[in-house]
Amino acid sequence: MTENKQSAGSTSTGVTSTGVTSTVERAIAARREAGSGALIGYLPVGFPSLGESIDAAVALVENGVDVIELGVPYSDPVMDGPVIQVATQRALADGFRLHHAFEAVSAITAQVSAPILLMTYWNPVLQYGVDRFADDLAAAGGAGLITPDLIPDEAAAWIAASERTGLDRVFLAAPSSSDARLKQAVEASRGFVYAVSTMGITGARADVDAAARILVDRLRLAGSTSACVGIGVSTPDQVREILGYADGAIVGSALVKALTDGGIDALGTLAAQLSAGTRAL
Repeated sequence: MTENKQSAGSTSTGVTSTGVTSTVERAIAARREAGSGALIGYLPVGFPSLGESIDAAVALVENGVDVIELGVPYSDPVMDGPVIQVATQRALADGFRLHHAFEAVSAITAQVSAPILLMTYWNPVLQYGVDRFADDLAAAGGAGLITPDLIPDEAAAWIAASERTGLDRVFLAAPSSSDARLKQAVEASRGFVYAVSTMGITGARADVDAAARILVDRLRLAGSTSACVGIGVSTPDQVREILGYADGAIVGSALVKALTDGGIDALGTLAAQLSAGTRAL
């Protein structure tokens, strides 16, 4: 695997320069040191129901997923593909409220030890209150946030709240990002940097763009110790390919589709197959 450089904000042990322990970065580092890489699985909270979404997340961990990304349903999911949009809109129609996300995190962490990141657009956090959101997520046992529509330039309130509570903050990096923007994302992130494999919305693709490999190389040059690739990842072969150059592979739409079509049994089967892609290294 590519040799990792140390960033100013963290170490390969998952302990930051400020003394905060990142459970996400530690989990990723453990898989890297074992000679493979991490598998990160996305599911929306509240789909097909709140209880089933909790059971589904537990099933992911029981079948080899290392880090859970729980999506917070939102009325304007501009980056989500059709499979995820349908699932999150159904959750909203069935009465999802933001406090359900904290309930889900608490219920999942009571059953499994894998770190849990919430993936949320920024407006719900603002409406809830940034400090209140951070406090409630930390109290529930959550590891931090992935914020797809928040850039470091505009994240001062969240950076302060996450420093105070010890939560991870994952910012996105795209192939179109300038070197200065990549460095900014690396320095602001804790846990990992989310490398977007291709431009556009989420959804399984037959081929993960070669741009992802170049992007990860650029993130390494910017000082990233933990870069994970997502958007379009759906097969064990793609997981294996990504982990040849990145620290983690993120799978979303394929898992949501498996849950939609075949329930938790089908979800667990796919998660186990994807996890086999990490071991194949």
